[in-house]
Amino acid sequence: MEYQGSSDWDGLLDPLDDHLRAEILRYGTFVEAAYKSFEFDPSSPSYAACRFPKSKFSDRCCLPSTTGYKVTMNLRATSGIELPRWVERAPCWFSNKSSNIGYVAVCDNKEEIRRLGRRDVVIAYRGTITCLEWLENLRANLTHIPLEGSESEPEDHGPMVQSGFLSLYTSAACNSLSLQQMVREEIHRILQTYDGEPLSLTLTGHSLGAALATLTAYDIKTSLWFEHRKPMVTVISFGGPRVGDWTFRQELENQGTKVLRIVNSDDVVTKVPGFVFERDDDVADGRSAHVARWVKKRLEDAQWTYAEVGKELRLRSTDSPYLSGLNAATCHNLNTYLHLVDGFVGSTCPFRATAERFIRG
Repeated sequence: MEYQGSSDWDGLLDPLDDHLRAEILRYGTFVEAAYKSFEFDPSSPSYAACRFPKSKFSDRCCLPSTTGYKVTMNLRATSGIELPRWVERAPCWFSNKSSNIGYVAVCDNKEEIRRLGRRDVVIAYRGTITCLEWLENLRANLTHIPLEGSESEPEDHGPMVQSGFLSLYTSAACNSLSLQQMVREEIHRILQTYDGEPLSLTLTGHSLGAALATLTAYDIKTSLWFEHRKPMVTVISFGGPRVGDWTFRQELENQGTKVLRIVNSDDVVTKVPGFVFERDDDVADGRSAHVARWVKKRLEDAQWTYAEVGKELRLRSTDSPYLSGLNAATCHNLNTYLHLVDGFVGSTCPFRATAERFIRG
């Protein structure tokens, strides 16, 4: 359970523990599968859907057969952006409002369950692909999370998250449930199916998927009644943007949700959206502190002050002898992240002499 964050990965990140490295890379393969299962071809009638049926998902997406995970549900996200009527005549790659974003998988292998000490449930999300997802990413102001089970306005002092991420998570299409509804129903079903067994819920994603994984973890802990069972909820995120404000961070911590953010220092996506300020009690005394509080107050009024969440495993592309000439896109690439994790040792010795994942610049 320490590799799931029960001790906040204390002593495991610098230097990086080899068992934790293997677990991070293992969850990275689940995110890779979310990309591989997506229908990228805009000329295909199934554009933005899942390419494979659940029965063939693991084999077709090259999930290691030894993992023993069975896909139980494909997940779709819907944009809440209101489009003009003429967009209905636009190509589907531009106007498609709902698209496959990831899946839920349950460990079904006795040996793997014995190795982990529990039955693991994975929710994996891909990063941004469609045009409307890019537009949602640009809706970077913070907005309050709606109250559970209420159609009234959210609390003024409740947690706030990025507007576009919340839109993709909570919006529904006319013929499809929202991502939030799909996740809630499937996790509730899984908890009932495996009642009495030790379970863990692991959410993983890259880029936009990392943000949705964090938001999903918060929602699961907030909305689902676990009775006497309290499965550990852990997020393993790759190259994720900021998600919410200080209140959101504090509520995640109070829930006991564990978040491990894998961050490439050369990746600009991990530095957006908004601004990050320390809390008032962390700011030094004097005029600089007064100025910092004044700036922070102005930004809070504009709903642009974010907070980092969880524990951070910080990597750097320039530390790898195998990477050269990287641009902003390749610094953010999931394969780059997995390569860096595979070769990372620690801050005093950044990179191993050889790497199992070799990526040509």
